[in-house]
Amino acid sequence: MRPGRTVTSIVGFAAAVFLTTARPAIAQEKSSEDKKGKAVLKLKLPRPAFKGTPKHVPPGTNLEKPRKGPRPKFMAPKGTKLLSHGMPVKASDDDPIIGEIGFVTDGDREANEGSYVELGPGVQWVQIDLKKKHAIHAVLIWHYHASARIYHDVVVQVADDADFISNVRTVYNNDHDNSAGLGLGEAKEYWETYEGRLLDAKGVVARYVRLTSNGSTADDQNHYTEVDVYGIPAR
Repeated sequence: MRPGRTVTSIVGFAAAVFLTTARPAIAQEKSSEDKKGKAVLKLKLPRPAFKGTPKHVPPGTNLEKPRKGPRPKFMAPKGTKLLSHGMPVKASDDDPIIGEIGFVTDGDREANEGSYVELGPGVQWVQIDLKKKHAIHAVLIWHYHASARIYHDVVVQVADDADFISNVRTVYNNDHDNSAGLGLGEAKEYWETYEGRLLDAKGVVARYVRLTSNGSTADDQNHYTEVDVYGIPAR
């Protein structure tokens, strides 16, 4: 870990529950969640670095509509935990312009200098080795959130081998013109924020996770502050 790193928890809330007819409904909802074997996934978020969403959208940006309100809670199977912390990382650019490749899984999610790795221009990727196969339920990505920007051709894939030859599957793809060469994606581009980008991996079983990008609206370089992969060991 690097000096000065902090992790900010999501602000909780308190609610009073009175003896009314609503109490059985709450109990029924809890029972339903237990029956499904799922629980709210607890995420570790950094401090916000800026407020608001820019109104100016660069021409040609395939941008999604801004979300209103907080991000919905993410439900995952009970026992789902953070897998990626401290795991080995390699990249298509093995000589970063700024930082170290290991920053991707070091646990520092803050928007500080020295908290991110900068890879060269064009299509680049980082790859996390989970050491063994897991059922992956969520991937949370922070490219760079010290200022508002949109990263292009964001693709997340998983595979059984480090060379991404065997059983490669795509979890997320917002490359609308196949400029990264990994196929056409249906997802929309998005503004970077302190919340990161939370992806539902739907329990896909794999050992390796690879994340691709192709520059941003700020410059041609590629940045990664942190990538969190959540899941459970595969049976």
